[in-house]
Amino acid sequence: MKAELTEVGFDELLSANEVDQLMNNMEGTTLIMVNSVCGCAAANARPAVRMSIDHAKKPTKLVTVFAGVDQEAVAQARKYFLPYPPSSPSIALMKDGKLVHFIERHHIEGRPAELIAENLTAAYDEFC
Repeated sequence: MKAELTEVGFDELLSANEVDQLMNNMEGTTLIMVNSVCGCAAANARPAVRMSIDHAKKPTKLVTVFAGVDQEAVAQARKYFLPYPPSSPSIALMKDGKLVHFIERHHIEGRPAELIAENLTAAYDEFC
């Protein structure tokens, strides 16, 4: 499940310190995928983000944290997603350290990967 993202260029953030380093030094746009072992939702979210990065406009940096596995990194990342409640999987688009677009689990569940990817590419067009 991690390899689905890392093999297409996502960097893993494994600790709270790595999350803070990214957030405190962010320039441009960063896509943060909160990965999850959840069956249906994550099974659509991972292919969606993979599809979305084939778009003409895309984030300059791609990172992932894995809920239920890298708990410290996930907890720290979620602090930057406020006011949104914890959600796994979820997808955040950050620009210059600020949250500009967020897709919660309830926007992922039951939706095909193509629809989620369209949501992301529309955000890329606006913010990237």
